[in-house]
Amino acid sequence: MRTTFPEYVVALATIVGSVLFTIFGGVGIACLPLGLITAFIRRPKAVITRSQYIKEATELGKKARELKKAADGLRQEEKGGAKGRAWRKNVKAVEKELLQLEEDVNLLEEAYPQGEKAETAWAFTVLGYLAKFILGIIGLIVSIAWVAHIIIYLLVDPPLSPFLNEVFIKLDDVWGLLGTAAFAFFCFYLLLAVIAGAMMLGLKLVFITIHPMKWGATLMNSFLFNVGLILLCSISVIQFCATAFGYYAQATAAQEIFGHTLQSLRGIKYLYKYNVFQIGFVILAGLTFLYYIAFGWRRKKPSARFQLSS
Repeated sequence: MRTTFPEYVVALATIVGSVLFTIFGGVGIACLPLGLITAFIRRPKAVITRSQYIKEATELGKKARELKKAADGLRQEEKGGAKGRAWRKNVKAVEKELLQLEEDVNLLEEAYPQGEKAETAWAFTVLGYLAKFILGIIGLIVSIAWVAHIIIYLLVDPPLSPFLNEVFIKLDDVWGLLGTAAFAFFCFYLLLAVIAGAMMLGLKLVFITIHPMKWGATLMNSFLFNVGLILLCSISVIQFCATAFGYYAQATAAQEIFGHTLQSLRGIKYLYKYNVFQIGFVILAGLTFLYYIAFGWRRKKPSARFQLSS
């Protein structure tokens, strides 16, 4: 089958994006809803007293001074040229403790709102966590539907059922745009899952994280780098949706490009013929789900140990 040069370029970009999509999407499809539910579980249950606030703030201040002392020591070691394995280990430990300190400070501020509108602030905090819980439950249902659809429609040959494809068609019978809206929602949710996975993982090369993102504390170059990754993944999201909803999206331009053309290219078709990316997606989603069930609901305990060389 002859293909045009633009189609082949799209195919190559899709391969690169599919690798990132498998990782980010597989992790994100689980961590997106479970992260919201976990935030609700870890929420402050009630407003603490002033004495409790002073006690906790004192402890956090003490920890902040210890971190500053450790950071100053590491800076002196860096100037002295002692940048060995122990130094790098201590830098990572300080960064980890600093992130935990920021999280503890935010939780303390939520648990003891101050100012003239303290009661209003607490009410919004409660409503915010309640909204996270509701959105997390909805997201969990959508994530389970996505994974179930991938297994039922894509991984099993022949497919056990059209599943979501049939749901969209029936919704179209109810109202013309209802099925299209549901189709768009599931596609957009998959893109949100990719963003959530990118926020959680960043681009990790072995043990090195390149341009990690943190809510409210991401540098512009890191933000732009991750936007590029997500844009690259967006091509794969389109391809994935065109394949997953092939029964509903049949005879469309997307189905023609990402379905028939992409799966017939030499050297590339085998990745799609044997569902390599779909299998990886489901495996990562399952592993992330198990991780959250086992460890996600627990709060990280600070180690507060830094082995500074003399």
